[in-house]
Amino acid sequence: MKRVARHYDILIMEDRPADIRLIEEALSEVAQKVRISVAMDGEQGLDFLYKKGEYSEAPTPDLIFLDLNMPKKEGKEVLKVVKNDLKLQGIPIIVLTNSYHQNEIVEVYKLHANAYVHKPLDYEDFCNAIGVIVDFWLGVAEIPAKLD
Repeated sequence: MKRVARHYDILIMEDRPADIRLIEEALSEVAQKVRISVAMDGEQGLDFLYKKGEYSEAPTPDLIFLDLNMPKKEGKEVLKVVKNDLKLQGIPIIVLTNSYHQNEIVEVYKLHANAYVHKPLDYEDFCNAIGVIVDFWLGVAEIPAKLD
């Protein structure tokens, strides 16, 4: 697999510390030049994206990993806000979830998620999935240039 060569910013929107650690560990194995930020609920994630309060200097992410079941504002609400904002809608959002509900998958794609990925239970499979996602979105696909 091709590995990320330049610097990228990734936002993890996840409320479970164990899942955050897994994503961070997987990212450290597949990409050296990434800056990782974490939002532990939907409101915090939107504050980060809109650079509100303590996030006034936050980088605009190149890629977002989004959990659907978060406190304060669930992932689908966040997805709807981001994908309806002309300044943010070009950021690829990868829904990373444990859910296998077909209705939810359909709904998430209708909200313009870029991918819906089940969290693999096996650590190696999890790292491989994160690696494929990063390789594609930050190594193969062309993403919009940052405006900040």
